[in-house]
Amino acid sequence: MKKNSHLSSTDFLYKILDTPSPTGMEIQAQRIWADYVAPYTDSQECDAYGSTWATLRSKQKNAPTLMLDAHADEIGFSIRHITDDGFAYVERLGGSDVAIARGRRLRFFGAKGEVTGIIGNTAIHIREDQDKAPKLWELYVDLGCRNKDEVEKLGLRVGDRAVYCDGPLMLNEGGRLVCRALDDRLCGYIIAETARALHERKISPAWNIVFANSVQEEVGCYGAQMLTYRIHPDAAICLDVTHATDTPGLAPTRYGEVKLGAGPCLCIGPACHPKINSRIEQVVSRAKLPLQRETSGRATGTNTDSIFRSREGVPSTNLSLPLRYMHSPVETADLGDVMATVDVLVEFIASLKTSDNFRHTLR
Repeated sequence: MKKNSHLSSTDFLYKILDTPSPTGMEIQAQRIWADYVAPYTDSQECDAYGSTWATLRSKQKNAPTLMLDAHADEIGFSIRHITDDGFAYVERLGGSDVAIARGRRLRFFGAKGEVTGIIGNTAIHIREDQDKAPKLWELYVDLGCRNKDEVEKLGLRVGDRAVYCDGPLMLNEGGRLVCRALDDRLCGYIIAETARALHERKISPAWNIVFANSVQEEVGCYGAQMLTYRIHPDAAICLDVTHATDTPGLAPTRYGEVKLGAGPCLCIGPACHPKINSRIEQVVSRAKLPLQRETSGRATGTNTDSIFRSREGVPSTNLSLPLRYMHSPVETADLGDVMATVDVLVEFIASLKTSDNFRHTLR
């Protein structure tokens, strides 16, 4: 069995969260992820754009393949323009929330390494529109420079990317984790922990299991599209986050009822195959694990939408982790939900037989 260098589960979680992974620059975090899963899988690979996967091969001949997918990228900003007096204006990278951006610290990644900047926030005393959210093109970044030449000496150019500085912390003693980029680095962690759990519980799957961490979800689910075409799985479960609706002001009649701490959330909708959903609910019931349900009338808004329609169609579903304050520097998740999701995946994998077929038939 291969051995890595090796991080504990908690150290791995904190390291993968601390490591920046803005869309299009995921490879540094991918290497950490691949190193962690190496002792629990048979091979680790990546494609041209950095989507990374590790394979646990079944001992059964001609075994089908299950792909577990999360996405490795996070939202952020990129430099659109640098002014003569040394300020930078930015473009959104993915779904960054402009309304909460002012007054935040950013980590930029330029040709000479990491550079810190702050998004300017005119004092409330002299701001004309005190209660108005800024437009994207009104956001400017103060890099501590006097002119454009000083910015260029830092190694920053148009197109260089940035993420928020906010790292992980535990919110008091309630088992709640707070960090930027829990969407979706926490699900990449769940998939890695599933590989570890299968190894430690000595479960030998009847199917080949591909643990995937794909790129560029935040800008169009592109990495999962490429990877699914390559892997050609027989079934897939996409891991992502979903909105916890248990904070003030969110009506369940409008947003559904999803609670932090009540377990992962199974999506019911056109992209989510009823046979896979049924199996998940069966193993959850048998193992007495927590599970919530949500519905999507059309697309799920996750990699599931790219995965299920690959080639001739891949039976797929979306299993989500409840998350408060999505796409903010204070995304909040419950670690009990994290471990419950690992248990659901392990039970699902343990239930698989080589004869299982999740496709519809006419007989």
